[in-house]
Amino acid sequence: QVQLVESGGGLVQAGDSLRLSCAASGRTVNSYLLSWFRQAPGKEREFVSHIDRSGSTTSYKDSVRGRFTISRDNAKNTVYLQMNSLKTGYTAVYYCAARDRYLSASLYRDTSPYDYWGQGTQVTVSS
Repeated sequence: QVQLVESGGGLVQAGDSLRLSCAASGRTVNSYLLSWFRQAPGKEREFVSHIDRSGSTTSYKDSVRGRFTISRDNAKNTVYLQMNSLKTGYTAVYYCAARDRYLSASLYRDTSPYDYWGQGTQVTVSS
């Protein structure tokens, strides 16, 4: 079993930056696909970004591309999400997710293929 624990969320102003971390334990996730999702109040959970096991391939939700950067440190069993130029519309609970098998790129943005989820970290962006 893999446990994922997110941290780094908080209350910030529009234009500020935050770096989220997701630390895995229980098993190394070096070979796992890792992604970030978010869920705003009253809305469905949505894809934000993914990174492949080597860290060489990433993808982003269109509205965050150029503002967010996903990265991973396999030595630390951790994935990060650097969020810059935050907007009020980015307010949500941010979750990391992991999958231990191959996943077609067409399915990265779906929630159902992921095997493990963290408990989430709240990000609130005020105007």
